[in-house]
Amino acid sequence: MKPIFLMIKTKVGKAYELAALLADLEIASEIYSISGEYDLMLKIYVEDDTDIGRKIAELVVDQPLIRDTYTLITHRAF
Repeated sequence: MKPIFLMIKTKVGKAYELAALLADLEIASEIYSISGEYDLMLKIYVEDDTDIGRKIAELVVDQPLIRDTYTLITHRAF
């Protein structure tokens, strides 16, 4: 398993609501409120052969509070 980081822009004022919803769904191992261009950052563990694009698309299509995402794919932890 490897971690990916998903940064999410939410609808205005909806970051905490979305974070709570995602926490209940147990999608991510960690969810952070962040500052800057994005509102939330999720750490998600995926199997090595997972189609990450499809996994993220499935998450986003079901969440009307999400405006935009940015995915960071990890290669190696040090």
